[in-house]
Amino acid sequence: MKEPGLFIIISVTIISKGRRFVNKILICDDQRVIHETLKEYIEAEGFCCASAFDGAEAINKFQTEKPDLIVLDLMMPEKSGIDVCREIRKTSGVPIIMLTAKGEEIDRILGLELGADDYIVKPFSPREVVARIKVIFRRISAVSPEPESQVLSFSGLTVNLSNYEVRAGDEPVLCTPKEVELLYKLCSAPGRVWNREQLLSDVWGYDFYGDTRVVDTQIKRLRQKLPENELWGIRSVYGVGYKFEVKA
Repeated sequence: MKEPGLFIIISVTIISKGRRFVNKILICDDQRVIHETLKEYIEAEGFCCASAFDGAEAINKFQTEKPDLIVLDLMMPEKSGIDVCREIRKTSGVPIIMLTAKGEEIDRILGLELGADDYIVKPFSPREVVARIKVIFRRISAVSPEPESQVLSFSGLTVNLSNYEVRAGDEPVLCTPKEVELLYKLCSAPGRVWNREQLLSDVWGYDFYGDTRVVDTQIKRLRQKLPENELWGIRSVYGVGYKFEVKA
């Protein structure tokens, strides 16, 4: 029998140019052994941990603690991970890594469609969880010596990787960090066809165990969020992958 779900808030301190930043991670799982194992590895990296309980409180903690990343189990008391993800995505693009049990393929895909950036299948290595957290923070906190080089503009579309912002005309488009990175990658070389494996390697930054459907899911979400435009768009190349097409 599973023990009550346990959430953890992990503080990660980053020093940059004399300023002090604290990144918070909200982690949830309904098995105490997973919490204890992750905590051991997380504290070994010098992070600090705090805890809370159930899906309803997860939403409350998200609102009050404003975490910078969430590790979210699918199965929780009070509210499921899917419900929590759906609620958070109404107002925020905070990165979400979902934890799923082996065989929960439908729920995993649903989680990605609702806006989870990544998923890890149980049983997993705690080192993998810590490594993926670090990858996300490194990518988001990376500062380019030439910020202007991280802004791509087309007719009615601006993708700014330096502040993770997408605008369609004068309106902001609420995107997750992973969606911004994926769109920026496609837009960085208009007309170039990227296969799914290339996008997984370049955007996700690690081996995704061959599950290229995560790319399809993120592309689907981007298409739903971006307005239709006759001058540009994300196009599918049958049997290969995707490209960002711009008409002259």
